Amino acid sequence: QVQLVESGGGLVQAGGSLRLSCAASGLTFSRYAMSWYRQAPGKERELVATITSAGGTTNYADSVKGRFTISRDNAKNTVYLQMNSLKPEDTAVYYCNAVWFTLRYWGQGTQVTVSA
Repeated sequence: QVQLVESGGGLVQAGGSLRLSCAASGLTFSRYAMSWYRQAPGKERELVATITSAGGTTNYADSVKGRFTISRDNAKNTVYLQMNSLKPEDTAVYYCNAVWFTLRYWGQGTQVTVSA
């Protein structure tokens, strides 16, 4: 059974930092491209950042470029999202996503709240 378990969310003041983690199990983690998505209340889920299976390529939404960094440790089956200079508009539930060909899995999400 595939599981993606996010952690690290919480309440932080604007300008602060958080580091999200997503621990994967039940899959061959090193095969999967990993992404972080987020969904704010009343809004559609949006892609935040993606990292390729070997970690050689990353991509970011324009809204987080220069502030967020995605990384992975294939030995630990874990993907991370370092979030710096957080803004109130970053408030959302953050989801981990794993993709390999037609296989796609989601985590349960972790809440990030940024106060002004």
